[in-house]
Formats: sequence, structure tokens, C-alpha cells
Amino acid sequence: KRFPESEYARDARLKLDLAYDHLAGKEMAIGRYYLTRGQQIAAINRFRTVIEKYQTTSHVPEALHRLVEAYLSLGIVKEAQTAAAVLGYNYPGNEWYQDSYSLLADNKLQPSKNDDSWITQTLGTIF
Repeated sequence: KRFPESEYARDARLKLDLAYDHLAGKEMAIGRYYLTRGQQIAAINRFRTVIEKYQTTSHVPEALHRLVEAYLSLGIVKEAQTAAAVLGYNYPGNEWYQDSYSLLADNKLQPSKNDDSWITQTLGTIF
């Protein structure tokens, strides 16, 4: 912040992005662990952290997909549909979207926007 034009500024930004990506990866690993143990609410909290704090990382598409999985297993259909809609809007060709869409289709559901969802409010600029 103090020396944005410094010769080290670009390198510092890259290292900061890498650090955020590592932190998001740790949250994802913990969230996946919770999912395998049937602790969906704990997993949702981890994936939510990735979406809220680490929006610029490569882990966001998977976090949205894992939210679809967790919400469907809890029976919270609107949130699952919203997570899939956000995933499809931002990452339409991504493999995680294809998996999420298949999960919803297996339950005879479609991705749809829910304005009351925390996902829409957090990533509200996407719609």
C-alpha cells in the first residue's frame, strides 16, 4: 500500500494471491472432510468462508458445487438451486457446474436464482 509502484509490488501481489489460494485450499480440504463425515452444516460453513473471503481464488467453483451437494443432502433445495445458478452464471463451462447440474437434474430440479439467499447477497453483482 505504501509503495504501489515499487519494483517489488507486482511480486508481492502475486505472493498474496498465492497465499489466499492456499488458505482457500485448506478451507476446502476441511469442508470436504466434514462432508465425508456427514457433517454438512460444518462443511457449509467452510465452503461459505471460501466464497466470502477468497472470491478471487480457483477454489470458488468447487466450493459452490460442494454447497449444492451439502444443501441437497440437507433438503435445502432453494439454496442448492441458487448455488448452482451462481456457478452456472460465472463458470458455465466448468466441470463443477456440469456435476452440480446433474445433481439437480437427478432430483428433477433446475438452477434458479433466490434473491434472499446469502449466496446471491454475497455475489450479488453477478446477476
